[in-house]
Amino acid sequence: MPRNTHHDFSLAKTVIVDGVEGEYARVELPDGTTEDWHLDGLPEGVQEGDIVRVRAAEGTLEMQIDHEETELRRAQAQQRLDAFNAAAPTGEIDL
Repeated sequence: MPRNTHHDFSLAKTVIVDGVEGEYARVELPDGTTEDWHLDGLPEGVQEGDIVRVRAAEGTLEMQIDHEETELRRAQAQQRLDAFNAAAPTGEIDL
């Protein structure tokens, strides 16, 4: 299976790498379900949080990491976390 191609992935389906453990990655499919995929079938260097575009072409699956979308989503998640933490009370809290 090709790991890196220069084909048009604009209409490809995307999966999100939810976690990597051992030789497997748990991926979230477009319908929200998850599956465990062997790392050998994913693009080289794939990491937790990566957005992977999957395209069927000529009877095979082609995949590539969408680095731009991955970084955008990571930045958005960090902004949400920063906003949440900014709203947290400061000082001591009596329980």
